[in-house]
Amino acid sequence: MTHKAYLMSMLLVLTPALPSLAANPAGYGAAGGEFNIKISRVPANEKAKAKATKAPFEATPEILAEGKEIFLGRGGCISCHGAEGKGDGAGAKNLPIKPRNFTNPKFNKYRTPGEMMWVLKNGSMGQTGRVPGTGMLPVVQPNGFISESDGWKVLLYERSLGEKK
Repeated sequence: MTHKAYLMSMLLVLTPALPSLAANPAGYGAAGGEFNIKISRVPANEKAKAKATKAPFEATPEILAEGKEIFLGRGGCISCHGAEGKGDGAGAKNLPIKPRNFTNPKFNKYRTPGEMMWVLKNGSMGQTGRVPGTGMLPVVQPNGFISESDGWKVLLYERSLGEKK
């Protein structure tokens, strides 16, 4: 099974299990339809460690190019986040909350790379109790299908989408 097929099958399996929301949660419907970017997806007892976690390499043009290739290919990110990282991929319509719009320049002010890596490793299925499950699956091994190194490349690429050029 390809990574894209795996992602789509997992999305279809998990979507019905996500809590249905009688009313939109606080922050839902913010700019771009994404959940409030100020609220972290990392549980409080893991937040300090996640915030302190740094990428093992710099966001060079080569690293960003590799991250983009993974984002558009085997990482499967394109399925929900869309080709331009705006949260408008084909799988987005099946989710209760629109996927993250990485082109929003404010996102990088509120979320650290370490917090993003935590989500890549653990998914975002409502672990904090403050944020409803979004359908974001763990994609970094051992629970996912890309390496941690590839995960860093992807998230550095995602962060670059919100930088003013």
